[in-house]
Amino acid sequence: MRREPLLSPSEFAARSMAPPPEAPQRSPLLSRKVRLALLHTLSLSRLVLAAVFLMTSDALLRAGLIVLSGLTDVLDGWIARHARLTTRLGALLDPVGDRGFAVAAIFALLLDGLLTPLQVCVLLLRDVMTAIGYLVAKLMPSFRLVEFKARMLGKATTSLQTVTLLAALLLPVAVPALVAVVGVLAVAAVVDYTRAVFRARVQLRA
Repeated sequence: MRREPLLSPSEFAARSMAPPPEAPQRSPLLSRKVRLALLHTLSLSRLVLAAVFLMTSDALLRAGLIVLSGLTDVLDGWIARHARLTTRLGALLDPVGDRGFAVAAIFALLLDGLLTPLQVCVLLLRDVMTAIGYLVAKLMPSFRLVEFKARMLGKATTSLQTVTLLAALLLPVAVPALVAVVGVLAVAAVVDYTRAVFRARVQLRA
C-alpha cells in the first residue's frame, strides 16, 4: 500500500496556508444579447396582438387581447428595469409596440361603430401631441441631447385609455365619461411632458 511522504512542519504550514483552488466560473444562462433579443421580441409581440385584434370581431377575444397587451407592456418594462437591460433600441421598440396596438384597436372599434370620430380624436390626443413634440425636439439642436422619459401622467393616461377600450367592448355606457377623463389627463400629460423637457434642456445648458 502506497503512503504519502511525510511533510516537514514548514511544508505542512505552507500547504495549509495556500489558497484553495478557484471554482470554475459558470457562464450566464443567457448572454446579454440573447436576453435583449427576447425582451425586444416581447415588445414587438404587441404588434402581433394588434394584427389578431384586427382579424377578429369577437368581443371577449378582443378584450383578452387588450389585457394581454397591457400585461406584456408591464412585464417588459419590469424586466428591463430589474435586469438592467434598458437600451435606446428598447426605449424605441416599447412605445412602438404599445402605441401600435392601441392605435389599431381604436380604429378597429371606430370602424365597428363602438367609438365615435370625436372620441377617437380625444383618445389619440396625447399620442399625436407627443409625436409632434418629439419630432420638433429632434429637429432643434438645443433639444437633441434631451432624454425623453415616460412620465406618471402619461402612464395614467395610457392605463385609462386601456380601460376605455375594454369598456367599449364590454360596457359601452361608460365610454363617454371615460373618454372625457382621458381627454383631461391627456392635456395634463402633454403640459407636464413639455415642462419636463424644457427643464432637462436648462439643466443640460447649465
